[in-house]
This record gives sequence, structure tokens and C-alpha cells, in this order.
Amino acid sequence: MSLATVLAVSWEPEIRGILTVLIGFVALCGSVYLLLATNTGARLGFLIAFAGLFGWMFIMGAIWWIYGIGLKGPEPTWQPADPVTIVRDGDLTVFGINGSDPTAEGWTRLPDDDPGRGQAVASADEILQREAELFAAGEYVPVAVYDRGGERGPKIGNTFDFLAFFHSPHYALVQVQPVEPLLTEPGRAPLPAEQDETQPPTYVLMVRDLGARRQPSIFITLGSGLIFGLTCLLLHRRDRTFTVNRSAALEPATARG
Repeated sequence: MSLATVLAVSWEPEIRGILTVLIGFVALCGSVYLLLATNTGARLGFLIAFAGLFGWMFIMGAIWWIYGIGLKGPEPTWQPADPVTIVRDGDLTVFGINGSDPTAEGWTRLPDDDPGRGQAVASADEILQREAELFAAGEYVPVAVYDRGGERGPKIGNTFDFLAFFHSPHYALVQVQPVEPLLTEPGRAPLPAEQDETQPPTYVLMVRDLGARRQPSIFITLGSGLIFGLTCLLLHRRDRTFTVNRSAALEPATARG
């Protein structure tokens, strides 16, 4: 092995990680297969080791699926609503809201300490500053976040929602207010931002994308279960064939006895 190869393995975490996984897989799975092959034969040992590997993967994938851990897919995020996402004149009729108070139309105002409020504000900042480029950082302040929808079903009672696979659309309405320009002086702390009441508020409407957090674990569970079932079927057919052949080989000796 050349010096360049040694240095690459030592300094590149990607290469070292790949080699670690490969060595671990060969050492663990290979040692189990070697032990089975020496006791049951190469072919039967491979089937047993193969069935054990995918049986373990089936259990692991099922646990990942239930708890939403392990290999994950896209996380839930807030996405701009169609066809209208931003309203700058304060007119909410395009969102189906009459008047300036969304709570009168079935919306729920989230408290300031609600974690969902911070997530919605962060997503609205992304839309206003980067996608629409309407404001820069520090040119507005969030005023309120309203929430509507997102109910799950079907439910049994008020607590059992394990079968609640269906969701109604979940919306978030973020209200921001432009602030008055502030003069900053060197060496002095900046003054707190003051809302510019002469300008109308800006509203950002977003819809919740539920993502696909459990999708990889679902595929792992179903695929591993299918392969595990097929290998078990092959092992069962092999045992039946072996039993029939052994019985046929013992029949002449029994008749002579």
C-alpha cells in the first residue's frame, strides 16, 4: 500500500467511514456464515445466514417505522401556499378571511412560547428574505402566527390515533410588520426596533408538507420481510425434500430387516 493511500485513509473521513462499515459487515456476517458453513455446508449455511440477516433487518426496520428513527426521509416543513402566498396590503380576502382578525374565521393564534410559532416564523423569514426578496433581515418584526387545520383521522376516542393515517391540510398565517429605520451610532447598543404603524402589515400563508420521515424504514421493513419469507420458504422446501429423500433411502434397509 502506497503512502498516498495510507494518508487518504487516515485523513479522509468518508473513506475511513466506508472502510469501517465494510470491514464490520465482512467480519460480523462473514464470521457467522463461516461458522454455519463448517457445520451445515456452504449452501445451507448461506441460506440460514441470509435468512437471519434479513430477519434482523425486518425487526430493525419495524422499530424504525414505529418510532420514526434510524434512516429517515424528508422532515415535515412549511411550504408557500398556492396560488397566493404573500399579501402586503393587509387585505386577507384572498385567503378567504373577512376582516383583519383571523381568529374570527376559525384560526388559532399561537402563544409566543409555542415551538410551532418559531418554526413558522423561521419558514416565513426564508420566504420573505430569500425567495420573494421583499425584506432584508432587521427590516420587519413578527407580530403574530395563526394556525388552522391539520386534524388527523380516523381516531378511536380522543387518545388512540395509531390508525390516523389521514390529515386535513394544515395552514399557518404569519403576520409581520415593517419597522422604522434606526440610526446606529458606533460604540452604542442598537435601539430596539419599533413597528412602523404607517405601513400595512404583511401576511405570509404557508401549508404544511408532512414530508416522508418513515418512508425509508417502510421500504426496509417490507423488502426485508419479503426476502426473509422467501428464504424461510426455501429452507422449508429443502427440509421437506431432505426428509423425503432420507425416507426413500431408508426403505430398502427396513424391508430387508
